[in-house]
Amino acid sequence: MISKNKFKYYSSLLRKKNRDIEKKFIAEGLKTVEEGLSSGFFCETVLVTDKFEETNKGYLKKYNIQVESVEQSDFCNLTETVTPQGIAAVFDYPLPRNPEFITTDLVVCLENISDPGNLGTIIRNCDWFGIQDIVLSKNCTDVYSSKTVRSTMGSLFHVNIYKDIELPAWLGIIKKKDYKILCADMEGENIFAISKGKRNIILLSSESHGPTTEVLSLSDIRVTIPKFGNAESLNVASASAVILSSLVQKKL
Repeated sequence: MISKNKFKYYSSLLRKKNRDIEKKFIAEGLKTVEEGLSSGFFCETVLVTDKFEETNKGYLKKYNIQVESVEQSDFCNLTETVTPQGIAAVFDYPLPRNPEFITTDLVVCLENISDPGNLGTIIRNCDWFGIQDIVLSKNCTDVYSSKTVRSTMGSLFHVNIYKDIELPAWLGIIKKKDYKILCADMEGENIFAISKGKRNIILLSSESHGPTTEVLSLSDIRVTIPKFGNAESLNVASASAVILSSLVQKKL
């Protein structure tokens, strides 16, 4: 059984301040933990309840990882879900990446995405469409919050995240490398009709505030999804799936 001090330490990682100090985060749920253990991320420990161990005897042995038992009543203090599955893991942050060295043909850039569920879903969408590189502005919500990690359904472990980036400065640099910058905006041109570049960056911003003037000034073209009904707007995560599908199709 896990010691009180260890449990206190791991539960403290639910707070961003502590995550950033320790450079560690918690991933919960069987699917997410499995993806993490199969990735290149370093896992410090896996935390399970007695009930999980009884139901999944010997399941974690194949990973050769440290496993700590946690009381069912305490486990809820490690997660933010109403009915946790009884398994969580502590992973190290990956080493910081410099977005100036990105060379892939399609890059997703996120500006001021404040909802962790939206951020997690966009990361999952990127993984689905085979997009490796995702650049986050300084004002995006924390990619390692429990809700964001959970919303990615394990896709966080498959992509390269560049976080806390000063977008205007970075965009100015990356434009010199023959990238065409597409900015999603309600006033943009039809995403299905425009001419894309060989190397593209798609900028997605907060649906409540839209792209900032600095980002718009650096964009080559504004794009939008054509509207046929009466909805006021699309959720940014939903919009990302449609836009990425269009951009990937152009590459086929």
